[in-house]
Amino acid sequence: MRVLVTDNIMSRFAAELTENGSGTEWTIANTWSEQQILAALPNTDVLVCSSMSSQMAVTAPGLRLVHVTGAGFDKIPLADLSPGTRVANTFHHGEAIAEHVIMTALMLSRRVIPVDREMRAGRWHTVANDLTVPFHGTLRGRTLGLLGFGGIGQEVARLASALGMRVRAVRHNPAGAVPDDLTLDWVGGRGDLPELLGSSDVVVVTVPLSEATRGVIDARALGQMRPTGILINVARGPLIDEDALVEALTEKRIAGAALDVWWGAPSGDGAAPAAVVRFAGFDTVVLTPHYSGHALRTFQLRAADIAANVDNLAHGRPLARVVH
Repeated sequence: MRVLVTDNIMSRFAAELTENGSGTEWTIANTWSEQQILAALPNTDVLVCSSMSSQMAVTAPGLRLVHVTGAGFDKIPLADLSPGTRVANTFHHGEAIAEHVIMTALMLSRRVIPVDREMRAGRWHTVANDLTVPFHGTLRGRTLGLLGFGGIGQEVARLASALGMRVRAVRHNPAGAVPDDLTLDWVGGRGDLPELLGSSDVVVVTVPLSEATRGVIDARALGQMRPTGILINVARGPLIDEDALVEALTEKRIAGAALDVWWGAPSGDGAAPAAVVRFAGFDTVVLTPHYSGHALRTFQLRAADIAANVDNLAHGRPLARVVH
């Protein structure tokens, strides 16, 4: 069986992918051109990728499995795949993203960005020697509000609860089950978003992007947050109205934001999306390049998932996490 790996990140885990692949031919092709990939696909059984063009799909009628390297499969042209081609995914990013959420909440509560800048400039300003310096906050006893309560939201809730925070959530189905190890102070539906925003010190956006959720955090929603509130987005950029967020930060209507996702893709030459420039001047904003889930452990576990599924296919066993 032939496996072609085109994903750039997963190419770094070739040893883990091929460790138990007796009888399977693995080819790491992340540096190949699309023409080289197209030439190889007709003789490929499994494609391991993060995205796939329609031309790639129609070129590979004998493809048995497309294994995406993360949870999302929106960049796979499902309609163009042969009827016999299955698609599977993998997860394991929830813990890393949850740690990122807590890290940025702490950074903003403790004013790490301006304090670090002052220290690098040789200045020592604390509440002990400067009466204008504000006290920093703690997370214990504060309220964290989750917009979305799927796997990532639940991991955030676990860490927040462990730190002594109260956790509230708005979810699509407010009557849905809550894991036994979690206790929520309150659960509401989408129509209860104003209640969540107005009662939370830290608001975390983890909901999927859809036409129903696009721009869900708009100027009105930002106005419903507390002036001391922090907004953290680890889902998709367009869930938040970019202009409204810039305005809210400029006018100090919210205390800060942490943005790991953006309104547009990077150019491909290493340059950040244009939106980053609009937020770079705020020392109340933590900026990261959509890397909250990029922990080594995340990809080690994903590689193990992919290798196991390829082995399942090779030996006629049922595949795990089939999404198509």
